[in-house]
Amino acid sequence: MDFDEIIDRHGTHSMKWDRMEALYGVPAADGLAMWVADMDFRPPACVTEAVRRMADHGIYGYFGDDTAYLEAIRWWLAERHGWQVAPEWILTTHGLVNGTGMCVDTWTAPGDGVVLFTPVYHAFAKVIRAAGREVVECEMPIEDGRYVLDIAAWDAQMTGRERMVILCSPHNPGGRVWSREELRAVADFAARHDLILVSDEIHQDLVFPGAPRHVPMPVAAPEALDRMVVMNATTKTFNIAGAHLGNVIVPDERLRADLAQRMLGLGISPNSFGLHMATAAYSPEGAAWVDALMAYVDGNRKVFDATVAEIPGLASMPLEATYLAWVDFSGTGMSREDFTARVEQGARIAANHGPTFGTGGESWLRFNLAMPRARVEEAAARLADAFSDLQ
Repeated sequence: MDFDEIIDRHGTHSMKWDRMEALYGVPAADGLAMWVADMDFRPPACVTEAVRRMADHGIYGYFGDDTAYLEAIRWWLAERHGWQVAPEWILTTHGLVNGTGMCVDTWTAPGDGVVLFTPVYHAFAKVIRAAGREVVECEMPIEDGRYVLDIAAWDAQMTGRERMVILCSPHNPGGRVWSREELRAVADFAARHDLILVSDEIHQDLVFPGAPRHVPMPVAAPEALDRMVVMNATTKTFNIAGAHLGNVIVPDERLRADLAQRMLGLGISPNSFGLHMATAAYSPEGAAWVDALMAYVDGNRKVFDATVAEIPGLASMPLEATYLAWVDFSGTGMSREDFTARVEQGARIAANHGPTFGTGGESWLRFNLAMPRARVEEAAARLADAFSDLQ
């Protein structure tokens, strides 16, 4: 668990590092990649060992008995999140962006509305629009520095054309861990408007020490299981996104049959490397690694936020979960183009642009803090220098 080790990812087909200069103009030579939401840490040794065993065996055929894989998922969700899941509820997709696309494809039709509480993970809107559906943006207000739900306003916004709502829980990019009461309010909203409720819980394990505990949507609102789909994965938790593996968990038999049939029609099946990696990750060794990870990233968060707080006009949203800092630049009075240029050309940092997360993200940038402490300290120093004239 050496999270301080600097691992050079240049030239390794890393989207985060090898595409940074082309997409952001941040030089590869000394730029800091803080955009794509993967980590610059190696996964736990149990995951690496699982891949090594496959390599030593040397035959990479079709995956057969998935009993151990499903049991690992069930153990993890019960042990870490207090949710008892039946093995037959679990469907496996090529990651959760694919899972989102499968849900949209299965339960909505072209022209239907899909509700998002914005700003929110940018891939949702991309998938929805690419499928010919309408993105219905319900902007979240900010109270006491963090996002809250405005269900009454959103009730009035519905037209009857909406067929689905997608919730990000915990929230990306704002880092909120939704309370049990808030989750029930979302479930009630879905019921009132007859919406399929998709709860993307990929960040469920990435909760900071001392923060409220993540509550799975089915635990918070069991009465809504007949319209509920929950998505989670090992990929974000253990930094194995390249495995392209996601759990789409559907308790309702009718809904599950719909999704399974659509997946069958598209030939969706998981790769064996991902299944072996996930089975190894969802284990006591994997749990110990996650606990150490979040303690370390909590230290990164404190270092980064302390510097941001000293720069007039900048404000970090207090994070309860994820490793993604969400920073508001509106207080600088600068245009989006000006403050973004200072970050990219001045500080030589590639960060996600806020508008890609939808309405409400216009004055924000998202910074990935899942990297060795020395790099976070360097990023903080560069930001302070880039905005030094404000201090």
